[in-house]
Amino acid sequence: MSVEYTDGRQFAGELWMPGDPGYMESCFHRVYHSRLPARLPAAVLRAANTDDVVAGVHLARERGWIVGLRSGGHSFPVWGVREGGLLIDLANLNDMSFDRETGIVRVGPAIAGGRELNPYLEQFGMFFPGGGCSDVGLGGFLLQGGIGWNFRGWGFSAEQIVAIDVVTADGELVHADEKENSDLFWAARGAGPGYCGVITNFYLRTRPLPQGLSSTLQIFSADDYADVLDWLCAEQVNFDPLVHLVAISLVPQFPIPGHRDGELGFAIWAVAFCDSMEEADAALRPIIGGPFAEKAEHTVPPHPTTLEAEYAFVDSSHPPNRRYRVDSAWVEGSPKAITSASTRLVLERPRNEPGHTFFQFALPRQGPDMAMSLRTNVMVGAYIIYQDAADDDRYQDWLLSAMGELEPLTIGQYWGDSDQQVRRVKCLTDDAWKRLRRIRAERDPDGVFADYLAGSVPFDNTNEWQTEGSS
Repeated sequence: MSVEYTDGRQFAGELWMPGDPGYMESCFHRVYHSRLPARLPAAVLRAANTDDVVAGVHLARERGWIVGLRSGGHSFPVWGVREGGLLIDLANLNDMSFDRETGIVRVGPAIAGGRELNPYLEQFGMFFPGGGCSDVGLGGFLLQGGIGWNFRGWGFSAEQIVAIDVVTADGELVHADEKENSDLFWAARGAGPGYCGVITNFYLRTRPLPQGLSSTLQIFSADDYADVLDWLCAEQVNFDPLVHLVAISLVPQFPIPGHRDGELGFAIWAVAFCDSMEEADAALRPIIGGPFAEKAEHTVPPHPTTLEAEYAFVDSSHPPNRRYRVDSAWVEGSPKAITSASTRLVLERPRNEPGHTFFQFALPRQGPDMAMSLRTNVMVGAYIIYQDAADDDRYQDWLLSAMGELEPLTIGQYWGDSDQQVRRVKCLTDDAWKRLRRIRAERDPDGVFADYLAGSVPFDNTNEWQTEGSS
């Protein structure tokens, strides 16, 4: 667990090499799912601090290793583990500090938005729209843009990054914002798993904790999904921008009068982030009182809620230590076209609780100049969650086929719900991709940091079904 350096430096953290006790555990430390890759790194560094990160980058350059990173462990492809590379586990970079005057919070990349950051911010009456699952680390979440709480109205969570501290490919720790090292700052807001640096601190703009936090849930028969989804796709642009809105195809995990156990349902879940309960009730009323309200098999009326309760609701649908097949698509088309193309994903999906197909809604808006700029008003995502490795290929094939029906409407997909090893789909706009590749070429000409993980063909930010010569 020790290494000789040409300059005599040592790590404060832990370093594992193949054959060391604990090496295998360290390779997949904190990976929350169980479908692990066969890839194994040349070494794993669990950095104790920023100095260890700097030393790790220098060690990688010395040994000719590429560097992969792990912040929270929610990457479905396990991006940070690269064959023969150095995995730098950032688990110990988990400090937080809040500036009352500016409302800016400084956080390490391993901080979980739901389990750690928001409970910390509550004492100051503040809030940050982290990932929906409580244990998602902020590092990977923000790098991929961040579809967080009320993405529909507030946009990507990465828009709230005001600065970063980052270790470059030269092993230098620098600060970056809109004026200083602005290229690294621009790329950090959406570059995803191919970012050319190790971010050791994020500086985030926070929001006042909503005093009118209210949620509602309606569950319909899956047979009614087309009518309900058509209506949502058409009308959601008229709903209050403070409403977080998601439609979900799922097997309900609690008994519902009139709904058979084990049968698919189609749900509308809405959370209002308002200043008062009166405003929240008004914001949710058009949703709960929609034209199909009487068809709902089960309705939870708008009621006061907490962030903790809403995180628990999401966590219940994303259990740890299971195998996941996931995919997503930013889609553009008429409501009926989206509904029709989603039929297999909604009605024919495997009945594996608690897997689900979801429709994440967004309002038209122009965000800041940053790497993540690809989005539409509707994202379709599909999660198949299971336990038996023997089902891997069967579920992958089914998901590829079902997602294929969306391809005529697909603009791209979201980094966080993707696996480019299985299906190569555009994640950035063409202009952003070209700019990002220039930055990477200038900042990391030797390829110290792992590039995007894809299949036999390098990721090139294209939709593979539109590429000339593809089948």
